[in-house]
Amino acid sequence: MKWIVFDYGDVLSLSQPEAEVAAMVRESGAGPEAFRDGYWKHRLDFDRGTLTPEEFWSAALGRSVGAEETARLNALDLASWSHPDEDTVALLGELLAAGRPVGLLSNAPACIADSLDELPWIAAIPHRVYSGRIGLVKPDRAIYDHLARELGADPADVVFVDDRPHNVAGARAAGMTAVVFTTAAALRADLSALL
Repeated sequence: MKWIVFDYGDVLSLSQPEAEVAAMVRESGAGPEAFRDGYWKHRLDFDRGTLTPEEFWSAALGRSVGAEETARLNALDLASWSHPDEDTVALLGELLAAGRPVGLLSNAPACIADSLDELPWIAAIPHRVYSGRIGLVKPDRAIYDHLARELGADPADVVFVDDRPHNVAGARAAGMTAVVFTTAAALRADLSALL
């Protein structure tokens, strides 16, 4: 039995819209380049759960950020990652309807994961693993080992789908079959060949 495990960002969801990133930049008061640099420099620590939301935004912006501002920035951040890739979500729905075992493995802080779980296309996935809930991030080997245990699956029976080649390489190093996501149509062809 082959499991199909999806990444979330840029696979099941679209990339962050520029207008919504710009809204975060305005809310932060930072310049666009400084905002992006700080956001991505500290994101893996936030995803891993070693930074609280307030610590993340404070580190990203290089200044103290309080609870109210953190809540506003978190809401904007979540919204920017909440746009489904309709074609990939349709493929996910087909797999679920066919009874295929499906999972999710995402680098996401716990506060974002809690909200993602409420999205209907994510709630439909029975097995969801988020980095912020377990203190591990892709592409570390340990997160793929955790995923296999969570699924009760041999790694060789997992097909992992991610848009980032280093995350795909991490899954392959853990004994999984993994494909680099580009489009839903390409993924459909890849899965037809693998399943």
